[in-house]
Amino acid sequence: MIIGRTSEVKYLNAYYDREGSQTIVIYGQKGIGKTAVINEFIKDKPYYYYRARSCSEREQLYQWSKELRKQGKKVQKYPAFTDVFEAVTETGRFKKVIVIDDFHYIVKNSRSFMKELVAFVHSQWNSGQLMVILCSSSIGWVENSMVGKIGEAAYELSGFLKIKELSFQEMSDYFSGFRLEECVEAYAILGGVPGMWQYFDDKLSIRENICRNILSPRCFLHKHGERIVAEELRETGVYNTILAAIAEGSHKLNDLYLHTEFSRAKISVYLKNLMELELVEKVFSYDAEGKENVQKGVYRISNHYVDFYFTYFYPHISALNSLSVTEYYTRYIAPTFKSYVADYFRMVCTQKLEQWNKRNRLPFLYEQSGEWVGKTGTIDIVAQDDNANTLIGLCNWEKPMMTYEDYEWLLFSTGKAKLKPNHIYLFSIGRFDEKLNLEAKVKANIKLIGVDEF
Repeated sequence: MIIGRTSEVKYLNAYYDREGSQTIVIYGQKGIGKTAVINEFIKDKPYYYYRARSCSEREQLYQWSKELRKQGKKVQKYPAFTDVFEAVTETGRFKKVIVIDDFHYIVKNSRSFMKELVAFVHSQWNSGQLMVILCSSSIGWVENSMVGKIGEAAYELSGFLKIKELSFQEMSDYFSGFRLEECVEAYAILGGVPGMWQYFDDKLSIRENICRNILSPRCFLHKHGERIVAEELRETGVYNTILAAIAEGSHKLNDLYLHTEFSRAKISVYLKNLMELELVEKVFSYDAEGKENVQKGVYRISNHYVDFYFTYFYPHISALNSLSVTEYYTRYIAPTFKSYVADYFRMVCTQKLEQWNKRNRLPFLYEQSGEWVGKTGTIDIVAQDDNANTLIGLCNWEKPMMTYEDYEWLLFSTGKAKLKPNHIYLFSIGRFDEKLNLEAKVKANIKLIGVDEF
């Protein structure tokens, strides 16, 4: 099932409908839905699909030709890439699509692949019968190394399409059996990666899903946190150390230095690599006048499942092997899970606000947004337009009721940031106290947003 990828399929069809031949690079993390997008795009078109192996150029060509010969194509045992392209291209009324998945495996071990591909695509230009899709799950390589590796061939690429995570709204549509609170908890664990959603069952509670589909050693997700880190990185011992430290609360470079005793220069290099792979993010506080009150250089784990793994698995691996899944959940996950999900609820609220902004359902159309991370307080959401109209937001997940004191703390943080809000949006998974309800009735610029409005 393909969800929320209308614009991506439309993008590919726009290129397909153009005159001449095209070469498109599609990339995104594993499980993000690249294959689903491609399958939706090619379902009514003539196409050929090949998935590359991690091997030498000679072995690649051998395996490719072996597949082709089984399909009845006449190719040599060790052909050139041009021979392969000719074998998979057939003349016809419609443009043909050639999909080469995991193409980075070929490029990393071959100097001739891209040159021969470009030459071949050019040879098809007059007939306009070819569209090549190069697909990769190696985000860091595509964004930082690919152009240097393929050289002038990069000028011949027609376009790039990055497949990004789906939103909370799209996830909640998928898990129709979950209550809103359960959808938020699932989002905190799995993120917007549809390939991982299949491992959760919305007929079970989140607790049951964690016990059955994560903690159980036989399940795919049990070691998936390790796999995500190990797939693209070599020195996993160093990366695991840094990720575990961040998950435990060492969010600044100096904190990481004191915990790991790695040099600051080394930590910075490894953090850069983690950020390129979108496993870690550097948090930049919203640019407000109160710069002296801002925390700087804060790092967070940005991949939802990696964050969950290093928060709840990595520190307790010994216990995981000695306790039952129910005992493990009760002892190590349940006590802090609500607090853990709170950060992701802020993300859900931010996405909801963005959705309203696109639909012109806010007092003004904001141009930029973010969070303000202060030394003594934070503002979950800050949004402004070009005329300095300002909206701030507070998100309550942990407490059964948002209180007037929470609102006052938000105003205190706003003062530290030196912001002058025109509108205040208060999001709460629980109720609002009587004083806060009264304040919202008296002041038109305060909006209380409960579960029903999600």
